[in-house]
Amino acid sequence: MATAAQWIQGARLRTLPAAIAPVLIGSAAAYALDSFLLPNAILAALVALLLQVGVNFANDYSDGIRGTDDDRVGPLRLVGSGAAKPEHVKYAAFGTFGAAMVFGLALVVITQSWWLILVGLGCVMAAWGYTGGKNPYGYMGLGDVFVFVFFGLVATLGTSYTQAGQVSLPAVVGAIGTGLIATALLMANNVRDIPTDMQAGKKTLAVRLGDKHARESYVLMLAIAILLVVILAPGRPWMLIVLLLIPACLMPAWLMINGRKRKSLIPVLKQTGLINLGYSVLFSLGLVLSHGF
Repeated sequence: MATAAQWIQGARLRTLPAAIAPVLIGSAAAYALDSFLLPNAILAALVALLLQVGVNFANDYSDGIRGTDDDRVGPLRLVGSGAAKPEHVKYAAFGTFGAAMVFGLALVVITQSWWLILVGLGCVMAAWGYTGGKNPYGYMGLGDVFVFVFFGLVATLGTSYTQAGQVSLPAVVGAIGTGLIATALLMANNVRDIPTDMQAGKKTLAVRLGDKHARESYVLMLAIAILLVVILAPGRPWMLIVLLLIPACLMPAWLMINGRKRKSLIPVLKQTGLINLGYSVLFSLGLVLSHGF
């Protein structure tokens, strides 16, 4: 029987900034359109957080029963370590997805945007299909696409739309930026796991790119995400405060390029999560300040 502390570890709290970041940016984009709605933002945040935890439990279950996590370096995995029964972790995933759908339905009712039900169902199906089912797309190198689309574009633009009824250029730029950073976090995780993933037949994008190019892609994604704000600078000069994140990116980028031991990449996950949170805060602050400029 897993302890409460082990269940918390299994929820992978360090990944939660990837869920909060798009909600912050989407809400700031709505504010810039004079349409910020706090209740809608809170509901969007709950949906995003619960989907993230659900994905984490689903991955723990699916990778665990496949034996992918039998020999890994990094935080505890409930099924792979034997701390929890596989069916209990599966129930936790389904329960969390169910809670996310309840809050999502509330947001749909409030906004009367009934077509968003299909988006929500797509999110849950994509979350489970990442490593679950007979042909998980995470094992085919498509997991990075899922993270970019759903934790970048869908989460950010969906948050903005449910408040403002439209999307804007800042929302799109922010969605791409936070999506790239979230994808970079996944890349760092998968670079660390290349040896065990290859043995388990899990052909992540990191495995397909190879160790060297996968590490380089991490740095490239961070660079593009941060420099994209220059597009918004002519009309919104405060957006340039996002460039203050550059020093924070230097250490994880250096570790990704030069850290040969698998354990040396573990700190990169936390650092990248904090970079994503910092990006969302500075991006949102830039939008708010520029709105009154």
